[in-house]
Amino acid sequence: MNQAYFCTRAQRVSLRLLVIAFVACSATLVGHAAHAASALTISGSPASTVKVGSSYSFTPTTHDTNSGRTLSFAVANKPAWASFSSSTGRLSGTPTAASVGKYADVVIAVYDGLTSAVLPNFDVTVQASSSTSPPSPPATGLRISGSPASTVNVGSSYSFTPTTTDSNSGRTLSFAVANKPAWASFSSSTGHLSGTPTAASVGKYADVVIAVYDGLTSAVLPNFGITVQASGSSTSSGSVKISGTPPASVTAGSAYRFQPSATDSAGRTVSFSVANKPSWATFSIASGLLSGTPTTSQTGTYANITISASDGQSSSALPPFSISVGTTQAATGSATLEWSDPTKNTNGSALTDLAGIHIYYGTSESAMNHEITVSSTSETSYTISGLAAGTWYFGATAYTTAGMQSALSEVGSKTIP
Repeated sequence: MNQAYFCTRAQRVSLRLLVIAFVACSATLVGHAAHAASALTISGSPASTVKVGSSYSFTPTTHDTNSGRTLSFAVANKPAWASFSSSTGRLSGTPTAASVGKYADVVIAVYDGLTSAVLPNFDVTVQASSSTSPPSPPATGLRISGSPASTVNVGSSYSFTPTTTDSNSGRTLSFAVANKPAWASFSSSTGHLSGTPTAASVGKYADVVIAVYDGLTSAVLPNFGITVQASGSSTSSGSVKISGTPPASVTAGSAYRFQPSATDSAGRTVSFSVANKPSWATFSIASGLLSGTPTTSQTGTYANITISASDGQSSSALPPFSISVGTTQAATGSATLEWSDPTKNTNGSALTDLAGIHIYYGTSESAMNHEITVSSTSETSYTISGLAAGTWYFGATAYTTAGMQSALSEVGSKTIP
């Protein structure tokens, strides 16, 4: 299985207003079977069924050529009746009659501080001890869905952004990918997978996995494959282009409206989709219109909104954007953040794929739930306005074109009189 290499803490970079310790990510991704295998592997065959009242236990087998390193394990979509050990990867438990049903897409991953490996998704079905119709297992508060295209032609643009819903309102979502094709890039803030393969990329890229985490629960999209076809394998040479500049703010009680423009060179009908739509807004899949009127109880920043257009064979997406909902009440401070971009990866090599930074802020150091994405390497400052009186806290992360994201920086603050 192809694996993704994750980053660890690296150099610190000072800002003039606040100090941000940017973590430069090593964004090396092994995207195809032709590449070298990871030094860390995980394997095993977990049982797919267990009966009510019986004990279930599975511990994966690992092998790591990075000798002497401490392994840590993580699980996604863990059954509610099971427990999990982050030090051994052991999944175990004894389900009751209330647990009867199928628990799908369980994922176990391992990390040694340098590399990571992911066990293929598996299901565990809890069988009843009688013919009584079983209740459905409890659903997680976080869900991920979507139907990624299975083919793309050489020279054509590929784009897919999953749809998420989260009953844990107000939490920031982060995304991860395993077995990402080498020709594609990935956004850890939106889950957007995109790229334009070349003739050297022809072939099938199997078992791509996209997961999302909100800090409490996680969800995993079913594995999918992408086949890159030679440019002569399809009669279509059309491509979709989408453009537009969405307004970045709206006042509570006022109407917000943004409609992108999209063209298709093949003349096919274009449809639209949106990820991370604000709860107060509506969206038209026919026109791409995002509109709505937020109330005063819905003030704040709605981040990482992504609008895509597709003709069924090719697609394109706008850069992720944010909408800040403010009030008419005077609160009228601002904070200007300035920074210097990191230049090195954690292993000391030159950082060549920096994409930008995510800025987080709020009125508590433990609840910086406003987010702004600066998707540029040429911008080294950003001014946040409309801040109410009081003390505001700021932090940031760096991210690469491959979607790798650093840990949160040191937190700084500013008091608005």
